[in-house]
Amino acid sequence: MGEITESSTQVTMSSRPLPFREDCWSEQATWTLVDAWGRRYMELNRGNLRQKDWQRVSDSVNALHGHSRKTHRTDVQCKNRIDTLKKKYKVEKAKIIESNGTLTSSWPFFERLDMLIENSDKKVTSAVVTPVSLPQKRQLPAFDESCFRRNYSAVAAAAAAGGGEEDYDDEEEDVEMTEESWEEDGMRRLAKAIESFGEIYERVEGMKQRQMVELEKQRMQFAKDLEVQRMQLFMDTQVQLEKIKHTKLSGSNDLYS
Repeated sequence: MGEITESSTQVTMSSRPLPFREDCWSEQATWTLVDAWGRRYMELNRGNLRQKDWQRVSDSVNALHGHSRKTHRTDVQCKNRIDTLKKKYKVEKAKIIESNGTLTSSWPFFERLDMLIENSDKKVTSAVVTPVSLPQKRQLPAFDESCFRRNYSAVAAAAAAGGGEEDYDDEEEDVEMTEESWEEDGMRRLAKAIESFGEIYERVEGMKQRQMVELEKQRMQFAKDLEVQRMQLFMDTQVQLEKIKHTKLSGSNDLYS
């Protein structure tokens, strides 16, 4: 009876199916996930993916690997897998930093994540825009009263060109003015002419500053677009390489089978 019991126990234990994790990822599926996530990550300017973005990522993974219930991935599973990869990357990165660069990571996904995450950290660090050095205002020349007295006609012409607001009728022009009142009126007109010139100068300087700021914005946008195109080209190349590798592996399996 004891032998029968032992035999029965062995049969029961061997007939149990081996445990299987529903979220177990193959290396090929993980590569596809990283490529799909990295592409969307770059399109969002290294921003956080929303639920619809993760759904697009899972669709890309399932298109190549989700041919069965066990290998089909949801958006939540894709997000959790990326979070796990990020944690692993940080561990590997910390080891390299502690070794002062003497160690290298043999983890297959390290270089790809380093390109995405490390560059993202650098971008945050350098996100502060360098202040644009604007030209200093020029000091207006000091007024020479003696020069004004010697050439009042030129001063009057400058005041008229500056857009003086007060007009005098014929009766006021016929009134004989004393030398003191004449000089006072000329000084007032000259002061308005200088003020008008100062306002024009301020407007010109303001336009120059706005143009410089706009040029800086365009330069940063161009650099951003160039980086996105470079990363997209890299991702496309990696996807093609993975497809070729997957095709070769499938062909080899068919030969052996």
